[in-house]
Amino acid sequence: MRMEGGTGRVARRWAVWVLGSAMALTAGAQDGARPKTGQSWIAEVTYVVDGDSIWVRSEDGGKRRKLRLDGIDAPEICQTHGPEARAAMRELAQDQLVRITVRAYDRYGRGIATVRRMADDVDIASALATQGWAWSESFRGRQGKYWREEAQARKGAMGLFSRRQPETPAEFRKRHGPCGAKAYS
Repeated sequence: MRMEGGTGRVARRWAVWVLGSAMALTAGAQDGARPKTGQSWIAEVTYVVDGDSIWVRSEDGGKRRKLRLDGIDAPEICQTHGPEARAAMRELAQDQLVRITVRAYDRYGRGIATVRRMADDVDIASALATQGWAWSESFRGRQGKYWREEAQARKGAMGLFSRRQPETPAEFRKRHGPCGAKAYS
């Protein structure tokens, strides 16, 4: 008998832990507090800023959050191929339910996140790199997360890789500054 009581107590504790964990997953996204890194939550893409930045709102409501897709760098909106990269992002993500996992936060407070479409589990960043609308971010000479997808797009001369030497967003910002700073030709 004592064994059953112990087992029942363990089962209740387990159920409380599972319920509490589920509530914590949605609470961070909805209550205005910044979701913890590594935590996944479901949201709807409400606005596409450019080829690697979006606004989302938790499926439970709450504060909208700006995210930057982890692992890619897309052209600036005022850069050659910027509008096309944003259009590709809109086609993949606008008004879609997505699963978000924030890896870190940048100096602007944006979550750096992996974003996967719920309908078919497509990794949005991977799709953009495969279509040729983003570079795989490399760090200190190391290949980025999506280097294979970028190589495939380069080989097929897809998207921005249809140009011989497309200018990276970092090079563009060095030469011109941020979009809106002056007129671009």
